[in-house]
Amino acid sequence: MANAKFIQIHTLTSYPGTLLNRDDAGFAKRLPFGGATRTRISSQCMKYHWRHNDGEQGLYRLSVSHTVRSRQTFIQLVAQPLIEEGYPPKLVVCAVNTLKELVLSGKSVSDADYKKILKGEEDLDSVLKTSQVTILGEPEVRYLRQLAANTIDSLRQELGFLWDDQETELSKEQIKIAIDAFKQVSEKDMKQNLKGLGIATGLDAAMFGRMATSDILARGDAAVHVAHSFTTHAEESESDYFSAVDELVASMGEGELGSGHINTNELTSGLFYGYVVVDVPLLISNLEGCDRKDWESVDRTLAADVVERLIHLIATASPGAKLGSTAPYSRSEFVLVEAGTSQPRTLANAFRRPVDMQPDLLANTYHALANHVREIDSMYGTNEERCLSATGPIEQLTAALQAGNAIPLANTATWAAAQVRG
Repeated sequence: MANAKFIQIHTLTSYPGTLLNRDDAGFAKRLPFGGATRTRISSQCMKYHWRHNDGEQGLYRLSVSHTVRSRQTFIQLVAQPLIEEGYPPKLVVCAVNTLKELVLSGKSVSDADYKKILKGEEDLDSVLKTSQVTILGEPEVRYLRQLAANTIDSLRQELGFLWDDQETELSKEQIKIAIDAFKQVSEKDMKQNLKGLGIATGLDAAMFGRMATSDILARGDAAVHVAHSFTTHAEESESDYFSAVDELVASMGEGELGSGHINTNELTSGLFYGYVVVDVPLLISNLEGCDRKDWESVDRTLAADVVERLIHLIATASPGAKLGSTAPYSRSEFVLVEAGTSQPRTLANAFRRPVDMQPDLLANTYHALANHVREIDSMYGTNEERCLSATGPIEQLTAALQAGNAIPLANTATWAAAQVRG
């Protein structure tokens, strides 16, 4: 397809004896669907592990800036480096707080708050730690740090003594000079300069979006949409009783068994259906910094590389919970990639009726999926081109999908990248 607007990625992945994603009580996350409770993996969990995978298909092996997600960004990456360079801490906190408030809320810092900082009544952590995780690209962080440094440098002539004696108390006049300098930071200039950084939000935000509460930072819509994975069948779980041996006590003999800890964990198993959609025009727009309507006329190489790596990650990167005790490493047994221009649609409803687990769960899941695809295609027509990688009894499935023979995953990923390149 010359200009596919959507890449849809469907997977089936089996995990035995694991606890992939826990709720606040430590139990497996669940989802009611079709009158049965299913085991689920949240989209946030999966995206985290795709973002941070450092294997050969890792996203950050691409030559593109990273994204920083933290409540500590303004402290650790903007303020502390300036303090380590010798800038007076009071002035650093004031300057960085000015930028933080403008970037996150579009508001100005009050004179009263400036005075508290300059009089030493507020510390760095209490002022600069944000109440929510902020998402900033590395170029944006560097720009904000340099802007803070430039603002402080403008005070060297009047307040240069602070570089030598940081504990000196400031007079009312000196405090006013400092406040006036910080208020000179231009919201308009900041907005223009941040916009001029191009894909300053970094790869992470370009793919998965960024909320912005002021109009200085560019709000980014997610180009990659990720559904929660869930089991095609009713949940299967077991309470795992375990104990830890206190080896020193056990070695004493005298009838001591040496039990040091007794507890239970929930273990689950299941065949999970996963669904991901890539909005190709938006991904290209986010990565290249162009208007969405111009997506066909710009270089699509980076977007194609991102999609190719993403398919590998979706199929091979496992959620990382309880690695030491369950080794939850599985690879997808089924990866279907579709390219088209029509609005995407999930195939999850193939499993609205829980799949029977006997005699062969994978075969029964394939059967349910094949029937659903036939019915959907019969009703709406086949509007997508398809490419399939799969194992197991796939004969009826390939006929229903009209996707040709199953091919290696690397070939499917390459095919998807070619659809993005056009």
